[in-house]
Amino acid sequence: MEPENRISNKALTVWRISGLISCSITWIISIAVLVLTIIFDWTYWVIGALVLISIIQSYLAIFLIPSVKWKRWRYEVRNTEIDIQSGIFVIKRTLIPMIRVQHVETKQGPLLRKYDLASVEISTAATLHVIPALDLAEADELRHYISRMASVEEEDV
Repeated sequence: MEPENRISNKALTVWRISGLISCSITWIISIAVLVLTIIFDWTYWVIGALVLISIIQSYLAIFLIPSVKWKRWRYEVRNTEIDIQSGIFVIKRTLIPMIRVQHVETKQGPLLRKYDLASVEISTAATLHVIPALDLAEADELRHYISRMASVEEEDV
């Protein structure tokens, strides 16, 4: 049974803007190579290859990957564990026992803040797990709930 909760729809917008920013770097490099090709009279197939690569990367980073990523990302917080599902091509499921949670925090970057989103970071002794792009109120509520459940688990041990 896969986790039921999805991240916010606004995550699509944030991920698309991030993809646009990364693609703009590729486009700047492509334009620089175009100018160098014209100046130094290099072969023109390089321009075609760069434009094709830039178009494919732009489609993937701005449209395809964010929508697939959003469809796959799920989470569920239960009394004894946190279930996280993520991935684009390879689906990864992670179960985090509440007894292993050391601390929980919310994090906002400039894009997340603009769209009233936050990520919940769950720290264990082994690693850091992230539930990205939740509505701010939901992220705060989830942080408090996980914190409360993790401390209850520690008292039971």
